[in-house]
Amino acid sequence: MSPRICILTTVHSPFDARIFHKQARTLMETGYNVTLIAQHDNNEVADGVKIIALPKPKNRFVRIFGLTWRVFHLALQQKADVYHFHDPELIPVGLVLKALTRATVIYDVHEDYPLQILSKGWLPHPLRPILGHLVAGFEGVAARAFDGIVAATPGIAQRFPIEKTAMVQNFPLLSEFATSPPVPYTRRPPWVVYVGGLAATRGVFEMVKAMSYLPTRLEAHLIWAGKFMPPERQAEVSALPGWERVRFLGWQTRPQVVELLNQARVGLVLLHPRPNYLNAYPVKMFEYMAAGVPVVASDFPLWRQIIEETGGGLVVDPLDPQAIAEAIAWLLEHPQEAAAMGERGRRAALEKYNWDQEAEKLLALYRRLLA
Repeated sequence: MSPRICILTTVHSPFDARIFHKQARTLMETGYNVTLIAQHDNNEVADGVKIIALPKPKNRFVRIFGLTWRVFHLALQQKADVYHFHDPELIPVGLVLKALTRATVIYDVHEDYPLQILSKGWLPHPLRPILGHLVAGFEGVAARAFDGIVAATPGIAQRFPIEKTAMVQNFPLLSEFATSPPVPYTRRPPWVVYVGGLAATRGVFEMVKAMSYLPTRLEAHLIWAGKFMPPERQAEVSALPGWERVRFLGWQTRPQVVELLNQARVGLVLLHPRPNYLNAYPVKMFEYMAAGVPVVASDFPLWRQIIEETGGGLVVDPLDPQAIAEAIAWLLEHPQEAAAMGERGRRAALEKYNWDQEAEKLLALYRRLLA
């Protein structure tokens, strides 16, 4: 009988790229019996993965203190061989499942949460370092009880016991970018693309302002695919000069994202220099590369190293709209050089920055834990 895997999340969509399209489908295709418990409208089976729907909470408090224990009861009913959870608020659930069952429990760490807390605007500033230390201590103690840790970046992996930890990075699925042939680069429209959450710390204000500095002769448009965080941010951004050159598509499916990138001339990833971003590996940067799109990225030491090694784009000060505009303009005005950057980035994605290699790390962890 195939081992039963139960994946748990209270924060992410059931069709989250890392959780569903990469991990759950990889496990299912390998022969595991996979169930995913997540916020959704109804129970269903998608691509062989059984999805058990959680109600959508009204606010963060209800999610953390109400939905969490709903997840626990549903998880117990699955009688799984492995419980694989993806949110720090589910650490207590993981600990109780470990205590009450004979199952293997894996904690999947997407972000450096102690550093992330330092950038939380809704937390009083004096409390942030205290809470960051508390979260780090709590994660460290809990990790001793769990059977395995899946870390999304090298920096995260360093915080956990090496003998328990597998670093499984969130690189693109090459199969997604093989289904739709890209438009030849020099025949693409002058589209500057950003895919992801639309938040102040992710550079939405600077992107729009940069568009106002671009010469009108370039006929460039900024295409956004994602959701505003929070939703009321859209009203503030739409009042900026440059907004008339923005096309806001809203949330897009994975095939729609791939189709958009296959027509883009420039891909933006302009996160602000916050502690939790400096050593992050943003999946959108590697998706741009996989689609052959040259990147304009924040000038962080790690990102500069990646861009220089791959030759896949340019780095800029993410807080300087004029510098962002100059980088975009250079790529649009030098299509042959930009196409070569895009091709070098694509080659790096094919050889190194892709899910195929990361999937084997995940499967190796499962084989070891279930041996």
